[in-house]
Amino acid sequence: MRPTSAQIDLSALAHNVALLAELAAPAQLCVVVKADGYGHGALPVARTAVAAGATWLAVALIEEGMELRQGGIEAPILLLSEPRPREMVEVIAHQLRPTIYSPAGAAAVTAAATSQSMPVHLKVDTGMHRVGATPADALKLAQVLEDKPEVELEGVWTHCATADELDNPFTDIQISRFEEFLAVLSQHGICPKLRHAANSATFLTRKHGHFDLVRVGLAVYGISPLKQTPEAQIPKVAREIVPQLRPVMQLCSQVSFVKEVSAGAGVSYGQLHHFDTPAVVATIPIGYADGVRRDFGLKGGEVLIGGQRNRVVGAVTMDQLMVEVPKPDCPEGAPETGSSNYEVQPGDEVMLIGEQGDEEITASEVAQWVDTIPYEIICDIGKRVRREYI
Repeated sequence: MRPTSAQIDLSALAHNVALLAELAAPAQLCVVVKADGYGHGALPVARTAVAAGATWLAVALIEEGMELRQGGIEAPILLLSEPRPREMVEVIAHQLRPTIYSPAGAAAVTAAATSQSMPVHLKVDTGMHRVGATPADALKLAQVLEDKPEVELEGVWTHCATADELDNPFTDIQISRFEEFLAVLSQHGICPKLRHAANSATFLTRKHGHFDLVRVGLAVYGISPLKQTPEAQIPKVAREIVPQLRPVMQLCSQVSFVKEVSAGAGVSYGQLHHFDTPAVVATIPIGYADGVRRDFGLKGGEVLIGGQRNRVVGAVTMDQLMVEVPKPDCPEGAPETGSSNYEVQPGDEVMLIGEQGDEEITASEVAQWVDTIPYEIICDIGKRVRREYI
């Protein structure tokens, strides 16, 4: 069996959920477990989160909600996007809470829920412009849903587009627009039980955005949702809470092969890296089919071996990547022949994300190397990477 795995620390997850639930109170905590729990495993994450204090879960797809129900999860599950009309029967059969933002969606859920008061959530677009009804259209939908005994308008929500950018005023603009919409609903006698707007970044930086429910994703998995910002600009609550979050996932492998290369030699497809001096290269059995970006080494990516940082060299291949490791001490200054002389040996642990000795590589650091966000790094870790729950 390939010695490559993602180790998921469920005790760290429980710690994070309990910490965030306490901060959210009296608002309820909704843990987002879409995309297979951000790559951590939706069902183990959901079970742990509910046991640790989450009262809601959220998914993107009906199939994701069905998986949780089939796994014995009984907590309310919010669908973050509106299902297609023909899918409403499955939504009701599995007791999922659909999000509605179109007349077709409202008509479909009403038609499907003929024998029960089906809880639904209405999404209003306050500026994200992805999905959601405009405030004017959302008011019309709310009035339609309120008049239908088959459904219950349980919640109204919105999503913030720039909450991770602390110097961007747009999040507060969106919250104000949401509050204005809620006031209009109230004027029409419509008062849903659950109002929600906060994702992880909004939750940690804006108390006035908590309302009745907070939807927390990245922070639950122990990763800061805030972009790099001078500490003085980070609100006190975030400064106190983020350092207490414990990373839930470690991505690790083992050295599979060690070889010496001469000065001037190139490595990997395209020979995109050449060695100026004789070097020792270790091969690691993980590649871009597992979620490690092909250009990881070309953009400064590193891994930990023996508690030391070592740079990835050349293009990452489908199943393997190469790392330059320390040369052994020898009088000539060049590697001696034979792997027994190398400082790094086959079987040595390699940490791509996580702690080793006094060093740590975080998902956020990996994301910076390849010019993306930590969400993409953890969600891209593929099914070929074995999940081990500890």
